[in-house]
Amino acid sequence: MARGEEFQQLVKDIAMHVAAAEPRFVSRDQVAAADLDKEREIARAQAKNDPKNANKPDQVIDKIVEGRLNKFYEENVLLDQPFVKDPAKTVAELVIDKVAKTGEKITIRRFTRYKMGEGLEKRDEDFGNEVASLIS
Repeated sequence: MARGEEFQQLVKDIAMHVAAAEPRFVSRDQVAAADLDKEREIARAQAKNDPKNANKPDQVIDKIVEGRLNKFYEENVLLDQPFVKDPAKTVAELVIDKVAKTGEKITIRRFTRYKMGEGLEKRDEDFGNEVASLIS
């Protein structure tokens, strides 16, 4: 299967998607509890500070927070993201379609994404002072 044309196309499609959509996690269970708590706290604060929600009960605020967490997953979790070539389906649905078509078990366990310039620190030296120090 790994050498099959269907599988190779799936790998290329997912690699292109990772490059374009910049997911941070493969699946929801890889999101750290601390990250979720932070997102939940931010969403709750935003919902409570919104004048439209001033008189809404806590269970409505909770629903708003859960909706925002689902949006967080959709933006940051590979399997929850809309597939770039067909936004009507998620990456997870794309994989499920390939599994149904090929009969093989396919699991995305990890990915590595490189971004040009990421991790490089910008030098904050003054070029004029550097030249002056070389002259003296």
